[in-house]
Amino acid sequence: MNTRAFLAAALSNPVNETIADELFRLELPDAWIVSGCLVQTAWNVLTARAVDYGINDYDIFYFDPDTSWQAEDAVIRDLRDRLASLAVRLEVRNQARVHLWYPAKHGLPYPALQSSTDGIDRFLTKNTQVGIRRTHDGHDVYAPNGVDDIANMIVRPNPGPNFSAANYEAKARRWKTLWPELTVLAAEAGS
Repeated sequence: MNTRAFLAAALSNPVNETIADELFRLELPDAWIVSGCLVQTAWNVLTARAVDYGINDYDIFYFDPDTSWQAEDAVIRDLRDRLASLAVRLEVRNQARVHLWYPAKHGLPYPALQSSTDGIDRFLTKNTQVGIRRTHDGHDVYAPNGVDDIANMIVRPNPGPNFSAANYEAKARRWKTLWPELTVLAAEAGS
C-alpha cells in the first residue's frame, strides 16, 4: 500500500470523505481529519470488514491562534451541527490550545504547538500519525512515518515526552480484539 492507496482506502469510508469535504468548505485553518478513523478504515478495507467497523470517533485537528475555550467550543458546536446527519462521534481540537489543558488532564507537560501536524506527530502510536485534508487539487496526506505500518497492520508505539505505556497497552489491546490480524509491538520495542 502506498500513500495513494492509503488515501483511497481512508476515503472509502463516506464519513471520512464527508468530513474532509466539510473542512475544506469551511476553510478552517490548518484543518485535518486524523488518526484512528483513517487507519481503522484502511484496516477494514484490508480485512474486508465494513469500512466503519470498530471506529469509536472521528478526530479533527485545526490550528487557530485564538486559544480561548469559547472559540474552540464554537467550532466544535458548528461542526457537530453541520455533520449531525452522519450520526458519529466527533472529537474536534484546536491544536493551538492543547498545551493549556493537557498537563492538568494527563499529568504530563505538553509544549505549545505550531501547527496541526505537530499534534499528529505526538500521537501515542506511529501507525496513527496520519492526517488527510482536501485541497483545491485533491487531497494532502500527512504521514511522517509513511503508511507501511498501516498496510502491514503493525501497531508501533511512538515514544516521546507524553508517551504512556499503560495507555498504549490499553489502546493496543482494544485494537487487537477488534482486528486480531494486527501485530502489536511492545512499548519498549517501538523506536
